[in-house]
Amino acid sequence: MSLAISKPPAHSSETPTASGELEDSTLIQRAQEGDHAAYDQLVRRYQKGVYATIYHMTSNHEDASDLAQETFIRAFRAIGSFRGQSLFFTWLYRIAVNKTLNFLKQRSRRGQMSLNDLDSDLLERDSGLGALISDKTPRHELNLGELQVRLNEAMLKLSEPHRLVVTLHDIQGLSHDEISKIMDCNTGTVRSRLYYARQQLQGHLAEFVK
Repeated sequence: MSLAISKPPAHSSETPTASGELEDSTLIQRAQEGDHAAYDQLVRRYQKGVYATIYHMTSNHEDASDLAQETFIRAFRAIGSFRGQSLFFTWLYRIAVNKTLNFLKQRSRRGQMSLNDLDSDLLERDSGLGALISDKTPRHELNLGELQVRLNEAMLKLSEPHRLVVTLHDIQGLSHDEISKIMDCNTGTVRSRLYYARQQLQGHLAEFVK
């Protein structure tokens, strides 16, 4: 069973769009029957999104790779308990989020915090987080590398729930409803956290937002 983790962020819906691909429900059923190849297809379908979510929570590629690997191993071991009461990606992301939050708590107790630049294409994509900066910033006057570092530093200053909601909504492109299921809260809480997080990011990046 291959569990190689790819990098840039992506999100797949429950029903694949590419012709010839099996639906999640079919792959899940086969995986529950012990078909490792079917589970490998699920890994390939969701690995980019899972990795990206974890990376933008931890700001460390090595930690994100390890946690993504652990997420898929944990999901494989628990897939027999999946009953389809939620979308598979919601169930999978919840495993990833819980593992990441536990990891961050342990890292905080150790007093360790690493810093890597956010992926450079984040600021170039049409994402909510990119718009937060680019809509109010004279991009041609900025050093993009410096902005990446400052944005990463600003993300690390957010609390874990606020950093997570920005990651899932503005970077991953998930809806408020999808995020509410992953974070186990109502959509009003998601909107409130997202608003607060954006305000905090704008404050931390005030010198670039003129």
